[in-house]
Amino acid sequence: MQGFTEFLPISSSGHLVLAEKLLDFHQEGIAFEVFVHLGTLFSVLLAFRADLIKMIVAPYRVWLKGEQNEDLVRHSRWTIYVIVGTIPAAVIGLIFKDQIESIFSNVLLVIIMLFVTGTFMILSRFLKQSDGDVSYLKSILIGCAQAIAILPGISRSGSTIVTGMALGVNRSEAARFSFILSIPAILGATVLKIRDLLESNILPVEWFYLLLGAAVSFVSGYLAILWLLDIVRKGKLEWFGYYCYFVVLLASFWLYN
Repeated sequence: MQGFTEFLPISSSGHLVLAEKLLDFHQEGIAFEVFVHLGTLFSVLLAFRADLIKMIVAPYRVWLKGEQNEDLVRHSRWTIYVIVGTIPAAVIGLIFKDQIESIFSNVLLVIIMLFVTGTFMILSRFLKQSDGDVSYLKSILIGCAQAIAILPGISRSGSTIVTGMALGVNRSEAARFSFILSIPAILGATVLKIRDLLESNILPVEWFYLLLGAAVSFVSGYLAILWLLDIVRKGKLEWFGYYCYFVVLLASFWLYN
């Protein structure tokens, strides 16, 4: 569930909140959460390894060596755009860390936010295909959408992709930028919990389950990325909106019966 929902525009946090309530699953410690997030982190690193290598190399070659290759210049800019786009979520996450964690037990809020996510996915069908690229202003606005997606039930990938499309970014490029923008977000959330992980006592037998969870989230996350990229190219994001509405109906029936 973590692997598929982390990248599909249906909100991983919302699904995990509902699943934990439905299965009466009470997680002991944060080790499992850290490992499944590492699995999804490695999946996006693998999927976009070529772009990431260029984004690491390009600033040196463009800014220090003065090369003006168009592809290198573009990737050097994307490096800055990702840094800029990460700032809003980082600020919100650090300032309101305790308040954010407290709302993750609010099932009603998750249902409402999933309805919002579904609505935006359905409305995305009315956004025309554009050929624009990311810019400094667009990266900030997409980053703000990512910050709002800290709320459980608001899809991070959905909100950032749709925001990019609404700003005139080519939909395939909006999806690529969204996935690459998720790397510091996932890494930052994991790093914040590393201290707690180091202080926890993990039994030898537990390592198998932790690594198994990481492996499953890695494989499912990688498959989800490839699937979503194909759906974005086809302009069919509204499919996920209908799915979110279906989950809202099921969750509402379960909550009030």
